[in-house]
Amino acid sequence: MDNALVAATMLGLAMALAPAAGAAELKVLAGGSMTASLKELGPQFERASGHKLDIQFGAAPELIKMATSGPFDVAVVPVEVVKNDAVRAKLGPTTDVAQIGFGVAVRAGAPKPDVSTPDAFKAALLKAQSVTFLPESSAGSYVLKVFERLGIAEAMKAKTRPQTSPGAIPQAVAKGDAELGIFLTNVLIAPGAELAGPFPGDLQLDFVLTAAVAKETGHADVAKAFLAFLKTEEAAAVFKAKGVTPK
Repeated sequence: MDNALVAATMLGLAMALAPAAGAAELKVLAGGSMTASLKELGPQFERASGHKLDIQFGAAPELIKMATSGPFDVAVVPVEVVKNDAVRAKLGPTTDVAQIGFGVAVRAGAPKPDVSTPDAFKAALLKAQSVTFLPESSAGSYVLKVFERLGIAEAMKAKTRPQTSPGAIPQAVAKGDAELGIFLTNVLIAPGAELAGPFPGDLQLDFVLTAAVAKETGHADVAKAFLAFLKTEEAAAVFKAKGVTPK
């Protein structure tokens, strides 16, 4: 059975369950990089199925804390979150749903630095007066590793303007609070900011989001239907429109 047929079957099941058992409310834990996508896809699923979603977004440390401290039904999170043993023990089988690349953004209208090669990227980072990203996240952890690979980790510390949410990164760039935004490309594509380019060469990384149903959910069929919905062509179209590559 192909993915499209599975998705249609599971969504049909969720729709059938609504009048028989009452509308379920799923608690969904989701990576902050999925905010734009899921804020559009969530209402689509609700309208089609009659069920409700309570989506709580967070960075990796927050997601690990939420997953291990309280009940939830579905996780749509960075793969690094699932590598945590305590989180993994709470989840059923995982399925990758999306991937995103890393890039650099500048204020709209500002000159774009050359980031086409590792050497050019390094020079641009050293020249910048300030950079902003979300260090306390899986994506931010990778940015720090890139600084280390380039041999500029110490130099970047004084330039870094840390943020506490993904959406704050392009906002800081748009307001001029930071010269460069360095993060997942879909997050950087926002009003007032422009993408200067992707991470070059082997510095690029596919940041993968994976999904799973919680083992202790009381709404397993509806939760599975939601994950199946995330694999439909309709969901793929939304992901692409938001700068996310569906898996």
